[in-house]
Amino acid sequence: MAAIRSEQRKLSLLLERQWVSSLPLLRWIAGLPYFGFVFFFMILPFLFLLIGSLQDAQGRWTLKNYMDLLEPSILEAYSISVRISLASAIGGGILGFLLAYAITVGGLPSGIRSALLTFSGVASNFAGVPLAFAFIATLGRTGLVTVLLKSAGIDLYGAGFNLYSFWGLTLTYIYFQLPLMVLVITPALDGLRREWREAAESLGASTLQYWWRIALPILTPSVLGAMVLLFGNAFGAYATAVSLTGGFINLVTIVIGAQISGDVLYNMNLGYALAMGMVFIMTLMMILYRFLRQQGERWLQ
Repeated sequence: MAAIRSEQRKLSLLLERQWVSSLPLLRWIAGLPYFGFVFFFMILPFLFLLIGSLQDAQGRWTLKNYMDLLEPSILEAYSISVRISLASAIGGGILGFLLAYAITVGGLPSGIRSALLTFSGVASNFAGVPLAFAFIATLGRTGLVTVLLKSAGIDLYGAGFNLYSFWGLTLTYIYFQLPLMVLVITPALDGLRREWREAAESLGASTLQYWWRIALPILTPSVLGAMVLLFGNAFGAYATAVSLTGGFINLVTIVIGAQISGDVLYNMNLGYALAMGMVFIMTLMMILYRFLRQQGERWLQ
């Protein structure tokens, strides 16, 4: 019996060693779907855009597409896209931070927190044609809220409001920016340790002093990083803008759509160059986001 047990132990050790030695290979096999996704949906499209942006309609190599990006109309498209993205990121970021503060530090009931986080997960993905239609039906010239306010003596459009303008589109973007901010910043607010506040209070600090000197400096990298994420979320939006304004606002995404699939401004290679400009801006935003995230994570370790 002892000999049999010894052989079983040796066999078990041998199988364990073989399993451990095969773990690196299994990890690589498990990661193949991810690497395949990155290659086919990120690397290949990027190379396709890069090559197309360096060619003309006849397939000859040229830099004219990038030189055309300096035209006033195209620079204006980039400027409007950046300004709308900044405005919606700042507005949605501030409102989302206050809402996240209310459900974490503010002490709202746990049921409200769960319901709000669930709603935020749904609303942050509610965009495109449905969102544009919802805002037109609500705040359009004959929208429900517009008509109700007008019956109460408040004329939104008479006062200068226009849903199909810069600020109207920004307000529409804030609808999905705000819940995204709630989802992103809530973990950072949960990461504020109770010991920090207790230590500040024991030293005589007021609530305002605690937030101004301790909590806000700790949260600033996370808040700014979340706003950078919101900027990228708005900068690449297309369906909402074109459905709401019909292309009236000169956004870079709408210009790209006109160059690639339009009947009048058809210039596919220029559209590729415009897209590469967006890739460059988004790369800068991701580098900034990565840096701010590293700064914020120092306090959560």
